[in-house]
This record gives sequence, structure tokens and C-alpha cells, in this order.
Amino acid sequence: MSHHRFRFHRVLFAAVLLFSAVGSFSPGLVRGDVKLPGFFTDHMVLQQAKPIRVWGWAEPSEKVHVTIGDDQASTLADEEGNWLVELPSRPASADPVEIKVVGNNELQLTDILIGEVWLCSGQSNMEWRVLSSVNADEEIAAANFPQIRHMKVPRTPSPIAADDVPAPWQVCSPETVGQFTAAGYFMARRLHKELNVPIGLVNSSWGGTRIEPWTPPVGFEGIEELQDISVSITQRTPGTDAFESALQKHLNSTKAWVTKAEQALATDTYIEPAPEYPSSLTPFTTRSQPTTLYNGMIHPLIQMPIRGAIWYQGEANHREGMLYTAKMQALIEGWRTKWNQGPFPFYFVQIAPYQYGDEAGSVLAKFWEAQAAAQSIPNTAMVVINDIATLSNIHPPNKQDVGKRLADLALHHDYGKTNVIAHSPELESMQTEGNQLRLRFKHVGGDLKTSDGKSPNWFEIIGPQSGGFQPATAKIEGNEIVLSSPNAAPPVAMRFAWDKLAEPNLRGATGLPVSAFRAGKVPEFAQTIPEADDYELVYELDLNKLGASIQYDVDRHEAMPQFDRVAYLVSLEDASGNVKSVFVSMDAFTDDITKIGIPTAGTKATFQQPVESMNVYASDNSVTAGTEIKEGWIEFWPNNYGPANDAKVPGASGTAYDFGDSPGPPINGYGCMQVHNVGARETVFAINSWKRGRDADLGIGNHSGEHTDWTFATNASQYEQKKLQVLVRPVK
Repeated sequence: MSHHRFRFHRVLFAAVLLFSAVGSFSPGLVRGDVKLPGFFTDHMVLQQAKPIRVWGWAEPSEKVHVTIGDDQASTLADEEGNWLVELPSRPASADPVEIKVVGNNELQLTDILIGEVWLCSGQSNMEWRVLSSVNADEEIAAANFPQIRHMKVPRTPSPIAADDVPAPWQVCSPETVGQFTAAGYFMARRLHKELNVPIGLVNSSWGGTRIEPWTPPVGFEGIEELQDISVSITQRTPGTDAFESALQKHLNSTKAWVTKAEQALATDTYIEPAPEYPSSLTPFTTRSQPTTLYNGMIHPLIQMPIRGAIWYQGEANHREGMLYTAKMQALIEGWRTKWNQGPFPFYFVQIAPYQYGDEAGSVLAKFWEAQAAAQSIPNTAMVVINDIATLSNIHPPNKQDVGKRLADLALHHDYGKTNVIAHSPELESMQTEGNQLRLRFKHVGGDLKTSDGKSPNWFEIIGPQSGGFQPATAKIEGNEIVLSSPNAAPPVAMRFAWDKLAEPNLRGATGLPVSAFRAGKVPEFAQTIPEADDYELVYELDLNKLGASIQYDVDRHEAMPQFDRVAYLVSLEDASGNVKSVFVSMDAFTDDITKIGIPTAGTKATFQQPVESMNVYASDNSVTAGTEIKEGWIEFWPNNYGPANDAKVPGASGTAYDFGDSPGPPINGYGCMQVHNVGARETVFAINSWKRGRDADLGIGNHSGEHTDWTFATNASQYEQKKLQVLVRPVK
């Protein structure tokens, strides 16, 4: 950064803060006073074994002299008033030192320790305080660790890179620790006990924030998947060619409009509105926009040497799948570039299992996969916490284990404690052995085990005609696991803990849990259905084309012979590429092939009845799979309908919409096409209100709201790709 830009950003940012806070500049700062950043305060911790930097602002050309113990350095403030000195590195020490800064005035900081400094960043699970963690009263009462220090960066988004933030350091004590970042504190406590050195925590976190605001502009550059963000940042940055070109174009059009406006004024004629200022030039200012939290909450710190960073974030980005890996790369490499102290260690926490509403369970599983993939970035590692989740609370209060696991990564990689097993077990290889899969794990530390002494759970395998993934029997053999299932032989792929609610029992020898993962080549869902080859396609409909008139993309009903079974294949894919599919077949409930598709008023199709020998195959566990299901049930009609259970379906609500509803007038009304498993109290699939197009109701499995059959869900627009296939089994 140039001295000019350094000074400009500092002054502008300070002006914004002061005017917004009190409406005028503070009278306390006298022109010519030497000034330090707002996080240079008493009780500060400086990073050991790295040159000590002290910097600030003063009158241009003012001489500034800095003393730390016996070390001293002098410099002159530049023409913009910036100054910086570097003093020799010092070893860790619990003996306090003073920092004295002398210019036209004198500043003195006391109780300064030399030790290990860690940046703690992310969203609410990093911001989560000790006072809200488990056993808070006991933890707070025992927090007599005066060599642990903490400072909290204020929540401040900024459109430009700020140079200063007020963040006083606090000494850890029962009176202060309650407000510390819990994950950071419990990490610091373990490091302090193991290393016997002071620990400084720089807490720059903000609940509910995405990863993009924490990332500097340089981080987005050169990452192909993020070029749209990079271009958008460049477009908004004064001084860039893109900004100046767009602004000049707007200026020219505005000047032309002014000329026309003057003519209109003189001739009493109408004129179109003035050109609107391009939104692409409007600076990012909110906490949800790219770079703003880096600018306001990270950039002021980048001259401060640190040991490394810990990161706990992802809930706000969890629908993005593998794109998050690229965003982690942007964040990590961006920070390392700006700090300019090499690839410092970066340790992060994989987010916990949690009930994200109606969202498919695989959405979170794919995000876990993306987080794990970020470990390919040099000098990074991930903590797994699926064993300490709270499924109904996105903030697991057990931050003690989170902090310990982060500390163990640092002890193992950065502090020479190679005997500490810090990594969760990870898949090393997969081998097919007849009708079994053999998985070998690394980072086990001995033999695999389970937390409850039972067989490992949450393993699934899939075969060429298994009808989707099937639960697998898992057997531990040392650091290997053997998987098998009679319903998926021979297996070709597997997955583990592949659901948002998965709390698996598999552990390494040290007790560390295993993260979700998958391996092998998964066949297309339709290819896994054992009976699929017996059926012929009658109708196919892109459900993006739902509307008042149903026009099938494929319509072969006139060419179909007699049939004895009917099947439906429904596939829904959301914007993140997560696909959910179900195949359900049953004995034919009609011999009129025109009435097995969507039951529009024109087809005169109305069915509310049981169906025989129903088979269900699903791509995930949101639907109960099975064959020869005896309590299949269909509700097909074009009518409006109510929740009253006039058909006396066993177990139906009668007050909420489910598998026991009642059609009524008008005939050409809301519309219902639903298949149910009454015994499981489950909707297999639902297509309702198709006349509303993008506001139709679509669902596989039960809706988690009041109406399990997706009535009033109006959610069709959530799915980028969606398809219905109607098939029959010809009579041989």
C-alpha cells in the first residue's frame, strides 16, 4: 500500500466513524500528537520470534522514537503522517514490558507480553462467548489465566480498507472471560497449559456473515469460479479502468441529458428522466457484500505479526457445495498475501449437523465435502465436530472440544508436539472385494472404534440395480472397514454420514470423529432401479412447464399396449445442484392410459383409493424405500380440496392436509397428484396446484411444515431442474 493511500483511507474512515457516532470530530486528538492504532493498548500480546512492528500517525516529518525494554528505534513520519518502526524479535515471556512512543507527545503502554497471537474469525460460532457455553459458571470461575489476553474488533463493515479500529486488550479473569470467543479461549487455554507462554486472541468475528465479506479483493483474483465477484469489485473501485470507463460513460449520458433538459425547459416540452447512476459503481457497504468486513475488521490488523488464524464459518454459505472450496482458497490466500508473512497456519471448523428446515439432507453433506476439500490448500487443517452437535440449535454450546481440537492441530503442526493425534480419520483407499467394499483409513492412531460399542452406522452403498443407496453392514478390521448389503451387490460406490442430521458413531483410536465422505462412481438413479427395464415411458414432462395447460414433452400413450402396472419417476434439482429422486410403482389402478398422468380437468381423472403391491426406490432417506408395500394410497384430482378425512383413511389428520383429504368444487380447481405410504405416514411425492406454474407445490417425502403433503408450499421455483416421468409395464 502506498503512503498516500494509507493516509487517505485512515482519515476518511476515521471521519466516517466519528461523524456517525457523535456528529463531530473528537476534541481529544490535537494536531501533531503521535498516535497508535486503537488495538495498541495496555495488556497487548506481541508475537514472539518475529520482528516487532509499531506504527501509527504523527505530524508529517515528525520524529518518532519507540522503546521496548532495551530495544529502540526511531523514524520520521512521512509526508502523509504515517510512520512505522521495526524492533528486534523477542522470545516468549510472561515478564511484562513497556512500549514507549515519543514524538511531540509521549505514549506509554504497560503490561505488554510476548507470546503467541492467533486471529479468530468467522460468524456466530466463532463469536459465541464463553458465558453461553456448556458449564459456563464453572469455566468462568476457573478462568484465572492472566497470560491469556483477548481483544474484540468492533463489527464494522467498510467500503474502503480501514487502517484503524478501537479494540482494547483484556486480561483473562473470571470478570472478563465471559465475553471472550469461546472457541478461541478454549484453544488458548490448552496452548497456554502445554507451552507455558502467553497467548493473545484477536477476535474479529460477526454472527450471520458470509465468507465473501471477509475476503480481500486480491483473494478473488485468479480464481476462475469467482471471476464474477472479482469483476464486480474492480468495477466499483475508483482508479480502475473499469470504474473510470463506466463513470465516464454515465457522465457523458448525464451531460447529454442536461443539454436536452435545458432545451425542454426553454420550449416547455417533456423530457425523459435523468440517467440513473449505475448500480455497478455503487460501493459495497453492508456486512453481506464482498470485501466489506475485510476492509473494516481485518485490514487494520495486517501489519501485526501473528502465528496463524482459526476460522469457524459456513452456515451462511452452506448451500453452495464445492463452490465454497474456491471461496476458502480466496479467503486464505488473500489473507496470506495481505499479511505478507508467508503461508501462516489456517485451521478451521467443519460446521455441525443441523436441521435446516425442508432442505434435502445431502445439501449439508455436500458442503461438508467442500470444507474437507479445502484442506488441499497448504498449511490448513479441519476440525470435525459431528459428535458434539445440537440438531435443533445451530450453535453447539460445547466449544471446549472445538477449542481443544483446534489447539491440537497447532500443537502437532506448529509447536513440535508430533505425538498429539490431531486429525480425524480420513479415507485413504477403497477396494472392491466381490460383494463387499473395503475402506482403509489414515490418521487413525490405532484401531477404529465406535462411541457406543455398536457397529459403525451411517454407511450406505449402492449397486448397479439397488434402487438407490442402501444401508450397509459395517465391520471394523483394525484401521479398515468392510461394507456389505444383500440389496446392493455388487457395490460400486459408498457414502458415509450423508445427511444433515447425521451424528455417526465412528471414531479413531483417539476418539476423534470421522467426517462425512463418499467414494466410488454412483450410477444414474434410474439405472439402479431393479424393475426399471420392465417399464416403458408414456409421458415425460419438464415441470418447469407447469401451467393451466399441460403439454407433455413426450406423449406416447396412443402407442402403448395393455399394461398391468404404473410407475412414476420424479426428480427435483435445486440451484446448488442437489438432486432428489423417487421411483414408485404399483398395480394399475385404471386401464385408461389417459388418466395416469397429471389429473387435469380435461382428463376427468379422479382417484382416491389404495393401490396394491407398491414399490418405492429413493435417492436418499427422505422417503422410506420398500417393496410390496400393502398400504399404498393415491389422491389424484383436478379439484379444490379440504383436509377433512371423509374417506376415513387410517391415521389421517382431518385438520391438516396429508394423505386423507377431500375433493370439492370447483372441479377445475387447485389440483392434487399425490402418492402416499399410509403405513409409514409418508408422502412419496406430490405435485399440487400445477396451474400456478412456478408457484406450484412440489415435494418428495413429507413436508416438514403443518401440511405434510406439500399443499400450499408454493415452492416449485426453488428447483432449477424438475421432471416427471410416467411409465407402464406392458402385459406380456
